[in-house]
Amino acid sequence: MNTAAYFDALYQQADPFHYRSRWYEARKRALTLACLPRPRYTNAWELGCSNGVLTAELAARCDALLATDINQQALTEAAGSVSDCPHVTLQRAHHPGQWPPGRFDLIVVSEVGYYLDAGELQQMALQLDDSLAEDGLLLACHWRHPFDEARSTTENVHRLLRGGLLDVFNYQDEDLLLQAWSRQPTSVATWEGLR
Repeated sequence: MNTAAYFDALYQQADPFHYRSRWYEARKRALTLACLPRPRYTNAWELGCSNGVLTAELAARCDALLATDINQQALTEAAGSVSDCPHVTLQRAHHPGQWPPGRFDLIVVSEVGYYLDAGELQQMALQLDDSLAEDGLLLACHWRHPFDEARSTTENVHRLLRGGLLDVFNYQDEDLLLQAWSRQPTSVATWEGLR
């Protein structure tokens, strides 16, 4: 499977994943945002931003947000989603081959890991670890059902992304797996001085 060609064909239709119309997608975004342990992030990165529906909601929680995608049509749609967010930068990139400089205190990898083959996935996991700030959060969310284009299972994607990081949270149901990891223990109660 040529990943770029697959997404080029997919984005011939508007909102191919139904981010704007499916309850599954709205619920997944709500879960993702609710699980973030901090109210705000300084420098965030969303890999695989698609049409920018999640990007627009993350933007409200970030001082600066880089959103990348392999597909130009997806980025064109994302530009409409974040047109009132000057602190969001949209960039076309095919990861892990193309990689942004710098470190991020929030990295969101949602529904992209299983499109990579084993070598690409392992390389991406190592590069994500290098790009994660010392106090940063790496969040991953993926569909749990098998599908033809998947090159890896969701569980394998998350195992590789976790690497040697500490668990911050873990939510799963029949449809999705939502997890995050950090280098340091992360407690909202401690951060707010409640304990």
